[in-house]
Amino acid sequence: MQAMMLASSSFHISTNPKPQISYFPPSIPLNPTCKGNYRKGFMLLPSKCTNGEIQDTDNKSEDVEKLPISSSSSDISSYSWCAWIGGLGFVETSYLTYLKLFNAEPFCPIGGGSCSDVLTSDYAVVLGVPLPLIGMTAYGLILLLGLNLGGWKLPLNINQTDGRLLLLSLSGSMAIASAYFLYILTTRFGGASSCSYCLGSAVLSFSLFFIILKEFGFQELQKYMALPLITAAIVFGVLSTSYSSLSSASPSRSGALEFSYYVTDITTESTPFTISLAKHLHSIGAKMYGAFWCTHCHEQKEMFGREAAKLLDYVECFPDGVKKGTLIAPACIGVPGFPTWVINDEVFSGEKTIEELAKISGFQDDVDSQPN
Repeated sequence: MQAMMLASSSFHISTNPKPQISYFPPSIPLNPTCKGNYRKGFMLLPSKCTNGEIQDTDNKSEDVEKLPISSSSSDISSYSWCAWIGGLGFVETSYLTYLKLFNAEPFCPIGGGSCSDVLTSDYAVVLGVPLPLIGMTAYGLILLLGLNLGGWKLPLNINQTDGRLLLLSLSGSMAIASAYFLYILTTRFGGASSCSYCLGSAVLSFSLFFIILKEFGFQELQKYMALPLITAAIVFGVLSTSYSSLSSASPSRSGALEFSYYVTDITTESTPFTISLAKHLHSIGAKMYGAFWCTHCHEQKEMFGREAAKLLDYVECFPDGVKKGTLIAPACIGVPGFPTWVINDEVFSGEKTIEELAKISGFQDDVDSQPN
C-alpha cells in the first residue's frame, strides 16, 4: 500500500505541469510602456509609465536630449532678426543724422545728388525735429527690445508681453511712415529710387513689421489689432500736419509742393578748356539730365561757366514747373537722379568734376593744363 501511495504521489508530481514564474505583479501588464531599469526581465528600479518607448533611467543624458524643443526657440530667432534690423537701421540713420546736423554732403551710390536734395528739403524735418534723428531713436529702441527679448540681460525693466506689444507698435508706426515717405519721393522728387537711403530704410521697416506679424500669428494678432491701427493713425496724422504747411512755404527747396519753372543765372566765366570739353561732349552726343530746382545741377553748370554751359546738351526734366499732378518729362523717365550724365551710352549719376567728365568722355585736349 505504501508503495502504491508513493507511486501515486510520484506520478502526481511528475504529471503536474511546471509552475510558471512571473517577475511582474498581476496588476502590471507584461508589455508596459514604462521608463525604468530592466535587467534580465527584473524591474530593479521603480518605473514611470508614459506614452514613449522604454528607456533606461541610468542614461539620463539621453532622456534630456530626447525632450521636445521648446517653441521659444522660434521666438528668440524672431527677436534676433529684430535686433539685426534695428542695428542696421540705427547705423544708417545715425549717419544721416550726422549729415543733417552738420550740413554735410552725403554719399549717394544710386541717386547721385538726389540724396542731398531729399536730406536738405523741408520733408527731412517733422515738427521741427530732423527726420533722421527720429528714425535713429526708433531703430535704437528696436535694437534694445530685440536684444532684451532675445535673451540678452539688459537693464530694461520691461516684461516679455509689454516688450512684444511695444515691438508691434513701433514696427507698425515705422511701416506706415515708410509708406508715406515713398509716396512723397514718388510725387515730389521724381521717383522712389531717387534716394537710396530712403529706399533702404523702407525695406528695413517693412521687413521688421512682417517679422513681428509672423511672431504674433493671426489668432493672437486679432486681440491686439487696435494697437497698430491706432499708432498708424497717429503717425499719419503727425506727418500730414507737419507737411501741410509746406504748400505756402517758399519754393526754395526741391521739397516744396508747387512752384513755376525758373532759370538760374550762371555767374562763372568759362575757360578755354571747359569750352573745348563742352564742344567735345556735344559732338559725341553726351547729355546732362537735370531739374531747374536741383542745386547740384546748377553747380555742375557753374563748373563749365556761362559760355560752355550753353554748349551742353542739357535736358530739363520739369520744363512746366512742379505742381500737383505734374509728371516728369518723358525723356527723363528712368533717370535715377539729378544730375545724370549719359556719355557713350553709359549712365553716370551725380555731380562730376571737369576732370572726371574729360576722362569719361575720352577728351584729351590739353588736359594737363586744366587748373585744380
